[in-house]
Amino acid sequence: MLKKKQEEQPSVAPGVDDREELELDATKEDIQSGNYTEVTTLSLDEADPS
Repeated sequence: MLKKKQEEQPSVAPGVDDREELELDATKEDIQSGNYTEVTTLSLDEADPS
């Protein structure tokens, strides 16, 4: 029995513009068929409050 690596990182094919591709909205057909992935974006606020 093979075990999946727990440390496996998600990846995107080489040459694909990650940001542009990940910001595309799923079509209604994709959502209905379950062919989509939720994407969460984390951004760091680098403003210095002082």
